[in-house]
Amino acid sequence: MTNSGGIVARGLARSFGTVHAVTDISFTAEPGRVTGLIGPNGSGKTTLMLMLASLLRPDAGQVLISGIDPTLDAEGVRARMGWMPDALGSWSVLTVRSALETTGRLYRMDRVRAAERASELLSLVGLAQLADQPTRVLSRGQKQRLSLARALVHDPEVLLLDEPASGLDPIARLDLQRLVRGMAAEGKTVLISSHVLAELDDMADDAVYVADGATASVERVAQARSSSRLWRIRAAEREPLRAALVHHGDGPVRDDRGDLLVPVASEAAAADLLRALVAADLSISVFAPAVGDLEHTFLDLNRTADNA
Repeated sequence: MTNSGGIVARGLARSFGTVHAVTDISFTAEPGRVTGLIGPNGSGKTTLMLMLASLLRPDAGQVLISGIDPTLDAEGVRARMGWMPDALGSWSVLTVRSALETTGRLYRMDRVRAAERASELLSLVGLAQLADQPTRVLSRGQKQRLSLARALVHDPEVLLLDEPASGLDPIARLDLQRLVRGMAAEGKTVLISSHVLAELDDMADDAVYVADGATASVERVAQARSSSRLWRIRAAEREPLRAALVHHGDGPVRDDRGDLLVPVASEAAAADLLRALVAADLSISVFAPAVGDLEHTFLDLNRTADNA
């Protein structure tokens, strides 16, 4: 198996007794890019992340993290990879600063470097004001920031982030987005598993779709991405807009919080529809897909699976 320098997974499978959690997962996550890991609950994402993190051995298939197979050299993988699970214990008797310094020492940093790195990360994730507070007083969102900082202590080449935005307020989510994009710009490989697809749309360059323990094929993803979707449209005069959409649209018009939703077959059809609305002298103030690309693709994939 060739290696991209980031994450390569081929033919992964893992069962727990009679439960086949992962049956056939293959994908590549490239350095310098953010890859979203998307799938419904029970699709095998957590089992996959544990195998990538060297915490669970595959029954079949192979993983390479920066060219290293975690089943052969787990220590080498962990030296190059930062792992942020959905929930991570926070050593409640330690202060926030001490938790980061201790993590640095676990990665064989000397005391001086561990303290320097802790200070850098406290500033980076916005916890400097809480540095000397015990971790037990942190909110859920603050603990997520601490967990992210711990994953970054050793400046890893590859980052596995499981629901990193969970519990974060809107400002902290924007900070996370900028931080993740900045890490990718530095050349790091970032894999994010999240249920908040609107946020992934703003962060991810690529996406891996998982269902029933297997990755969706490239062909199926392309088909789902290009399928008909709802567009949200708003104009100064609502009823003339409705009449125009009935005439020019591709399906029934729906009301939604003061806007109108209409199915549109493709990007080209959307451009044609907008031209027709402008030609009809309608003042259009909103014209955009009702959901982002990742959510649209995910919903279409699961709609097809439900109807199979």
